[in-house]
Amino acid sequence: MNNIQLIECVPNFSEGRDMNIIKQITNEIESVEGVRLIDVDPGKATNRTVVTIVGTPNEVCEAAFRAVKKASELIDMRNHKGAHPRFGATDVCPLVPVANITMDEVVQYAHKLAKRIGEELSIPVYCYESAAKEAKRKNLANCRAGEYEGLANKLKDANWKPDFGPTTFNATAGATAVGARNFLVAYNVNLNTTSTRRANAIAFDIREKGRPQRVGNQVTGKIALDEKGNEIWNPGSLKACKAIGWFIEEFGIAQISINLTDISVTSIHQAFEEACKKASERGVRVTGSEIVGVVPLQAMLEAGKYFLRKQQRSTGISDKEIIKIAVKSLGLDELYPFDPEKKIIEYILADKSKKKLIDMTVTGFTNETASESPAPGGGSVSATMGAMGVALATMVANLSAHKAGWDDRWEEFSTWADKGKALMNQLLNLIDEDTIAFNRIMDAFGLPKSSDDEKATRKKAIQDATIYAIEVPLKVMELCFQSMEVIKAMAEIGNPNSVSDAGVGALAARSGVMGAFLNVKINASGLDDKELASNYVKKAEKITENAQIVEKEIIEIVFNKIK
Repeated sequence: MNNIQLIECVPNFSEGRDMNIIKQITNEIESVEGVRLIDVDPGKATNRTVVTIVGTPNEVCEAAFRAVKKASELIDMRNHKGAHPRFGATDVCPLVPVANITMDEVVQYAHKLAKRIGEELSIPVYCYESAAKEAKRKNLANCRAGEYEGLANKLKDANWKPDFGPTTFNATAGATAVGARNFLVAYNVNLNTTSTRRANAIAFDIREKGRPQRVGNQVTGKIALDEKGNEIWNPGSLKACKAIGWFIEEFGIAQISINLTDISVTSIHQAFEEACKKASERGVRVTGSEIVGVVPLQAMLEAGKYFLRKQQRSTGISDKEIIKIAVKSLGLDELYPFDPEKKIIEYILADKSKKKLIDMTVTGFTNETASESPAPGGGSVSATMGAMGVALATMVANLSAHKAGWDDRWEEFSTWADKGKALMNQLLNLIDEDTIAFNRIMDAFGLPKSSDDEKATRKKAIQDATIYAIEVPLKVMELCFQSMEVIKAMAEIGNPNSVSDAGVGALAARSGVMGAFLNVKINASGLDDKELASNYVKKAEKITENAQIVEKEIIEIVFNKIK
């Protein structure tokens, strides 16, 4: 899932009491393939349900649209009462970037969704936050001012013409705000105190809003005012951070309840560290923390790497180990076990039903290769050799970063380990990709060929699949060759006790290049475009030639060191 774009959508529906209505709405979401319903949180007092869905952008927008449509059919705003501000059956529908997607791209999806809701469902739509079309609409509170009861008059005001949809009042569905905002992490920090007041004081220290400035006594004095009569506030130390202190009866401790509204501005680990610092200044100790809801993988990896760097340790280790360091450093398992499979978005969305070669044991993969099935074949094995080769170099880098007496070089070797790990992960993905490429060719040959149109479609599909089956092993070759830079560096400057491992890595990388070259060559022979086929082969030949040269250089270095 490394390169798949993921977004989150958090629609809020104006119904929190009738579970039958809520279930019908969430059924619409679950009817869309490629979307996962993460959380459904109904509130009786607010008469509002917050739903969290995650998936690929087009599919999430489709699921959101279906949910908005169903809500407009089932919820009658004329009868709605609740404690939370609202102006529509689907009150708000924000889209949030999660992985491999920019905010600008998410804004485009938000506008498309808003347009569709407005045009197809005849619901007035206002765009807010990053999707706002004018400054005053950025703030959701402005868009929703007057709520449902004031909406009919608001729609008559030219200054509040909806961004999409009709200007006429939709009495049953009201209006909807569609936005694009950054990922919000609900994060609680545990304290070794039962005092809500102490927790609040720390919360005010760190939150962006801070605390009001007072005249005289800074606790009981009157709030200071400026010359215009406005309250004067002393900001806290963290941007994009909302926080308050509270006591949790269940665990018998006070917590700082934090909303990180933009983790690209203030990360989880930055909030934790600042909370630790401010708590210590007030004689309180942070004992752990908890993430409420889900979190993007990148946020956990950044936290783990931050603490590894503090320990002067290499960050070029497996994601599993990095996450373990994050969990232990943040104390995320203090109150209850932290299960990455249930808390990290990318892991939740991973399709565990699909049989993948890289998830097999070594014995399983070897036996699968040895079976009468033509795939996995030489291409997958070549990618495996390449992955193992650079894995050895990464190991040498990590050992070197941890070598006694080399403490001042940990960062140098960590950089090499990170580079090696990135190449290894790409090669691991290509183990399965090569089999997918082979299956595409087989599927193309299986297409019908009765009519001229079918023959033409089949021929094009075969050629397209053949090109793909050339480009996958060619990518394997390129990555294997790139990995030789890391391997050579580790042979030259790495832990001398592991120089033979670097040598084995060079042999494996060279074999990965040459094995993949055979796949490029045999698949290129099936291309009708002979000029294109020739270009592919020439490129592969050049990589092979260079790889053999570098391999000899590395082996010479190794032999010179183990005489």
